[in-house]
Amino acid sequence: MKILLSLWGTALALLLVLAPGAQAQPAPRRVTINISLEPDTLDPTMGAAAAIGEVVHYNVLEGLTKIEESGAVVPLLAESWSVDASGKVYTFRLRQGVRFHDGAAFDAAAVRYSFERAAAPESTNKAHKALFDNIADIATPDPHTVVLTLHRPDANLLFRLGEPPAVVLHPATASQAATQPVGTGPYRIAQRMRGHSITLLKADTYRDAARVPIERASYRFIHEAAAQSAALQAGEVDVFFNLATQDIARFQGDSRYQVLIGSSASKGLLALNQRRAPLGDVRVRRAITHAIDREAFIRKVLDGRGRVIGSHFSPIDQGYLHLAGMYPYDPERARSLLREAGVALPLRLTLTLPPTPYARMGGPVVAADLAKVGIIVRLEQVEWAQWLAGAFKGNFDMTLINHVEPLDYLIYTDPTYYFGYDSADYRSLAERHAASSNARERQMLFADLQRHLAQDAANVWIFAPQNAAVARKGLRGVWMNYPITAHDIGAMWWE
Repeated sequence: MKILLSLWGTALALLLVLAPGAQAQPAPRRVTINISLEPDTLDPTMGAAAAIGEVVHYNVLEGLTKIEESGAVVPLLAESWSVDASGKVYTFRLRQGVRFHDGAAFDAAAVRYSFERAAAPESTNKAHKALFDNIADIATPDPHTVVLTLHRPDANLLFRLGEPPAVVLHPATASQAATQPVGTGPYRIAQRMRGHSITLLKADTYRDAARVPIERASYRFIHEAAAQSAALQAGEVDVFFNLATQDIARFQGDSRYQVLIGSSASKGLLALNQRRAPLGDVRVRRAITHAIDREAFIRKVLDGRGRVIGSHFSPIDQGYLHLAGMYPYDPERARSLLREAGVALPLRLTLTLPPTPYARMGGPVVAADLAKVGIIVRLEQVEWAQWLAGAFKGNFDMTLINHVEPLDYLIYTDPTYYFGYDSADYRSLAERHAASSNARERQMLFADLQRHLAQDAANVWIFAPQNAAVARKGLRGVWMNYPITAHDIGAMWWE
């Protein structure tokens, strides 16, 4: 009887669809995305948090190039480019007919202004060293041409120009970019509710506005599993995006959603403040690395969705070395190194945890491992703004954090960076790698950079997570793999 009823229901549905005058329901024109962390600013050229780019990159603000889900670099504000034989002079032809959200025309002067602003000595742009310090000259021979001359060739230049720190700002309104950025992208900021959400609306000034299906997009800031479940049950969210998501069973059991498991450039680590004794001693850092069962951490905290890593490089990086075996889980070796360093036990340290699930769940796991070797950990839970104002400014002992930016190994050349790693030898290696134009030599130096960080135990690298995104069925264009952390809403559509 149930089978007959089911067949009758299916036949009735088909009759309703095919009946004369029956109207198909229009596809939704809006999308709601959940991200764990709320950006502290909306200017990715001056702020450090990856969450800024999650909201504005490709949506509100654009750069010369675009990085696709595959990692390929394609034109964006630049319609084409060429490079000379030296590998140091790049000529970009800019896309014409592009306007900022206030109607002002985009041109070469805007690119020059944005790059000079990012390269200024007082700039807080996180690509300062990797990108802008290498630009020797910016020429604008006409309104639609930009010529960048580099101090040294950079095989990653086009990729770096597609990252959030290289977006082009409106010269007249750059000072307000932290709260109300004016860009050239398909969306503009419509509303910002602190602690809750940011809403984007399609910009009438966008060059291809008619080809952008989503009219309205909202970002909801939800990091607690219970709150996510509530939003899921209420059908309030279309995309749940969480790096290193721990438990996706609640999504897999809901027929409204599909789970997308992919890769990212993320590196999850226990950062150690080397300005604070005894963490400046390499033996202590090596001891802490030996003390943590990283495989067990991945099983317990990430549901096994990740790989153990041994340096600040991702398995998706070309030239990646798997160095996790340098520090196998060995509590006895950890205790021996602590004795060798003259550390009086118990050693008491504070572990600061941002509000991400991997940190809140992972903190007790790390603390339990360290307790076995005589390190007593006090867990300190903070909100994201507190983490940025505290730990990220160097006020911490240890913190559990996921670095999502690709190819960000140059942060270890900056002794003022929050964990305080200071190695002249590493800086020399990085300079030699950057200056080399020989492919084989660059490959060898890239390997040396990885080995050097691992030997110095500059931090405790724990995991490279799989990326888990959960999307409502029928929503297309959501990335599965994240070579950079961005949500290209203009490329999404509903079936």
